[in-house]
This record gives sequence, C-alpha cells and structure tokens, in this order.
Amino acid sequence: MDITITPLDPADPTTVDQAYGIKAASVHVPDMPPSPRQWFEATIGFQRKDERIDHALAYLDGVPVGLIKIEYPLLDNLDNAGLDIQVLPEYRRRGVGRALYAYGVAQVRAAGRTRIMGHSPDTMPGGVVRDPAPTAFAQSLGAKSALVDVRRRLDIDTVDAAALDALLADSLPRAAGYELLTWAGEVPDAHLDDIAYLDGRLVTDAPMGDLQWEAEQVDAARIREFEAFRRAQGVRGYHVVARHVDSGRIVAWTHITCPATPDWHAIQQITIVDPDHRGHRLGLIVKIENLRLVTRHEPALRVIDTWNADSNRHMIAINEAIGYRAVDIWQNWQQTI
Repeated sequence: MDITITPLDPADPTTVDQAYGIKAASVHVPDMPPSPRQWFEATIGFQRKDERIDHALAYLDGVPVGLIKIEYPLLDNLDNAGLDIQVLPEYRRRGVGRALYAYGVAQVRAAGRTRIMGHSPDTMPGGVVRDPAPTAFAQSLGAKSALVDVRRRLDIDTVDAAALDALLADSLPRAAGYELLTWAGEVPDAHLDDIAYLDGRLVTDAPMGDLQWEAEQVDAARIREFEAFRRAQGVRGYHVVARHVDSGRIVAWTHITCPATPDWHAIQQITIVDPDHRGHRLGLIVKIENLRLVTRHEPALRVIDTWNADSNRHMIAINEAIGYRAVDIWQNWQQTI
C-alpha cells in the first residue's frame, strides 16, 4: 500500500471537499454533530495572529482517506503544538494514522516545537461506551494523559424551570452590589479590557492537571480577532456578565456558542469569576441567566454540551445543579518529542 501525505491547499475546492468529507465521516462521538462546512472552511482559510492552523491529507493508493490538523500557538506556548488525526473508518488499521502522526511530528519539530497535544473521547465508568481506538492509538504512540475532562450534557426539554427559579431566589441576595448585563455577538467596547483579563485568567484558575500550558496573554485585539474568526465560522455567541457596581468592572463572565448548523446543538464555553469576587454565587447566577438568554434566541436548541476537568468540583456542582449530566470523558494527551 502506498501512503502519501500532501498539505491541504485552502484554495483548491477538490481537496477541501475531500478533507471535509473525511472530517465529517470520522466523528468518534455519535451523539455530537460533525463540524459544519462553514466552520471547517473558516478554520482552514482564516489567517490569525495568535495561532496558525495547517492541514494535510493522507492518500492510500491515491484515495483520500486521512486528515491531520496541526495547531501552532503564535503568541504564547511556543513549545507546544496540537495534533488532530482522523482516518475514514473503513481505512483504519492500515498504517494511515501512524503515517499522519509521523508527518505531524516532523512538521512540529521543524517549527521548533518540543511538545505535542491532542485529545480523544473515552468511556467513563458506567457511561456510554465510546470507541476505544483513539485512546489506544494515543497510548501506543507513547502519549500520556495529562488531564481528564468530563463532558456533561443538558437536555433542554428536561430543564426544571421552577428549580432554577429557586436557585436564583436563594443566590441573588448573596450577590448584592452586582448587576447582570447580557449581549449576543461581539463584546461591547466598554467591556473589552475586563473580558480580556478574565479570558486570560482561565489557565491560571481552572484545573490543568499535568498539561504544560502557560497562561495566554489576552488583550482587546486578541478578543476582536477571535470574534472575527468565529463570525467566519458562522458561530453565534451569547454572553452574560456580572458587573461590580462600585468599581464598574466586569468580574464574572459566561458564554454559550451555537454553530451555523445544526440548530439543536450548543456548547457552554468559559465560565469564570474574578478571585476577588468569589463567594457571591456569581458563577451560578450568570450561567442560569445565560441559559435563559440562549433559549430565548435559539428556539430550536435541544442540547448543550460542556466540559470540565474531573477535579473541578465547584463548577461541576454548579452544572449539575442546573441539570447537566455526565456522558463521557475526554483524555487530554501530551507528549514530548
């Protein structure tokens, strides 16, 4: 069998079709939708200052059967690179994945990086059985699991509105001196610096296990560039923040993103509270209000997925109080090359 690997040209519609077909057909998690075509095309074509993303196609005897994505952080974490390898199910166990891995390692080394990272879904005890192949593949290459995330899902049809009302009624008195603000889409100019500060705290504040990932240097320009990237992907975002009235600062933030398609799925993204303002249940309050915001704007929404480190007991307790339930685990792999 002859395996060849060719960098993906975003301007070549034929190879873009081939690459997207592989990505859409190689999803390892049946209950999650494949990435929309618009999302994929923006990912391969949008030029960012904070990250470079390269793709390459693997051909087996001339047939396109595999895809690799290589992510290079450009402003921080300059020792790291991310690898994502996908092979069509009917062509697995023929050396394509290993060939893509070898290609990726060579590219990463040539770029001066010394560490690669990736992730794979896995079965949690008593949970839905996931394909064991991705985890076995990572282990066979010598990668180590540096952090275990748990995916939890909220079924909108089972949300207990009365229970959420009760949670808010109990929590809001503890948040005296704060006010809630909401928006859909871009961060208002007046809040950019505060949002950049909170975004930059994520790695510092969230459990990271053994992942070698340094805090990102986030500023207003970086936020705006990422928003432009999201628009190109067709992603819609909904935000709720808590503002400290006396200082005027945004001190808690959460947001949910919805893809261009399908309309039934969303992802709960960052939720963070400034350490100086914890203890007021701001995390719970903004998450409940953001759930209500997104369901008002997205009537077809049926499920929301979120990921937390399995050691993040505080955020897990908030999510489960809202109604999120554990589905599977996701291994975060790390390897020094």
